[in-house]
Amino acid sequence: MSDLAAYPSPRRRLAIIIVAMLGTVMQVLDTTIANVALPHMQSTLGATQDQINWVLTSYIVATAIVVPATGFLDQLLGRRQLFTVAVAGFTLSSALCGFAGSLPMMILARVLQGLFGAVIAPMAQAIMYDSNPPEERTKAMTIWSMGVMVAPVLGPVLGGYLTDALDWRWVFFINVPLGIFATIGGWLLLSPRRVAREPFDAFGYVLVVVALCALQLMLDRGSELDWFDSVEIWFELCLSIGAAWMFVVHMMSARRPLIPVAVFQDRNFLLSCLFVMANSGVLMAGAALTAPLVQGLLGYSTVQAGLMMMPRGAAMAVSMLVAGRLVDRVDPRLLIGCGIAVAALGQYMMTGLTPDMDQKPIIYAGLVQGGGLGLTFLPLNLMAFSTIDAKIRTYAASVAALTRSFAGSVMIAISSALLVRNIQVSHSDVVAHITSTKVPILGSGYIEQFGFRGSDGLAVLDVLVNKQAAIIAYIDVFYALMWLTIGGLPLILLARRARRAGPVAAPLPDAH
Repeated sequence: MSDLAAYPSPRRRLAIIIVAMLGTVMQVLDTTIANVALPHMQSTLGATQDQINWVLTSYIVATAIVVPATGFLDQLLGRRQLFTVAVAGFTLSSALCGFAGSLPMMILARVLQGLFGAVIAPMAQAIMYDSNPPEERTKAMTIWSMGVMVAPVLGPVLGGYLTDALDWRWVFFINVPLGIFATIGGWLLLSPRRVAREPFDAFGYVLVVVALCALQLMLDRGSELDWFDSVEIWFELCLSIGAAWMFVVHMMSARRPLIPVAVFQDRNFLLSCLFVMANSGVLMAGAALTAPLVQGLLGYSTVQAGLMMMPRGAAMAVSMLVAGRLVDRVDPRLLIGCGIAVAALGQYMMTGLTPDMDQKPIIYAGLVQGGGLGLTFLPLNLMAFSTIDAKIRTYAASVAALTRSFAGSVMIAISSALLVRNIQVSHSDVVAHITSTKVPILGSGYIEQFGFRGSDGLAVLDVLVNKQAAIIAYIDVFYALMWLTIGGLPLILLARRARRAGPVAAPLPDAH
């Protein structure tokens, strides 16, 4: 398409943007909207703390394993067919999530959501890019980026309101009317043309899927099976390492591998992936931990929990706009370093938890952390793709999307496992220091003076011990996230200065 007549009319382009953005916002929204509803799902579905996190991780890992195949699916089905099938499948699986009556059914529906939803955002980005003439593409990409930023901000608040006002199931039912509209609009507005199909590295793709799924399964079932005391955990670890090793060997020797070796030979791109892993992991793990913390331990409602989590997303959006203004004037490496330091400070602020604290420390910590993480987004994008060969840029974009999605899944699983383990350890440590000498109320006759029978008083004391042990466990996990964030700072010294080459916009991860 080289002239203006080859593009849709301005009115049609506007309609295409609305449909593409509707699909994008709906899919991105579902990465955060369920966070504040997790405690309600947990009680309804009869799940434990670590089991309910499968509602998040199953969606994320399903999304991650489909992203590398997006380009092939585009060539196989065509853009209109792929987008409408993906949105329709996402809508149907959202309804299944709302009707789920057990944890296995919920996890299956979330997997389907992730499988269908994985291609929506990159396809919507490609649709908006190709539907606009060159002079309008920067504006279109800005709209797309703002939608991606706004959706996670609205997610916790909208999820909290729907859960309190109606039921947690409406967190998923809300997608149904939006998805129907986007499906019909996509079929009517998008072009049915297809691009030439290129060979697909099916063997390499299977190896990637096996490695990722085995690793995720090991992380999610580790706490339940007592980690490496279990044969299953050892099997999953060996399977993941073996599949990953086979993929590396295959990638080095195949004529047309799933991912070209040159992608991993670019130093800046590799470093940016490490930063993205840490940032995305900390962001998503922090969101998954904060919702049950403020509802279960601090006693806030679902809506209040959503409002308390909203400032982090708002600060992230504002700092991304600030970074966009500064990235032309300041070395991107300096912005990344400052952003990491500020995000680490936000994590440190979360380690000041107390059982009787109000909501202000959570809000302030979220503002600081979100501001820091948002400051790194555009500079990381510039650093990653400004030095990589344009011929392999779409492959690199798929790797970046896969890294971002799977890092969140892995960190949610690891932080949940750490939380469960630390609660047990902290409970034992606290109980070991409770004796009748140090706590006189345990002595004979004291408990009865307050109107309790001996067993009732001990039960009340056990509740207090459990709460204190949970607070200590959360603090330990937030310390771990803080050190993970700080660990990326020395890597900045290895990065080369990114060269500026036009507007900063995420490259299209839509085709190989």
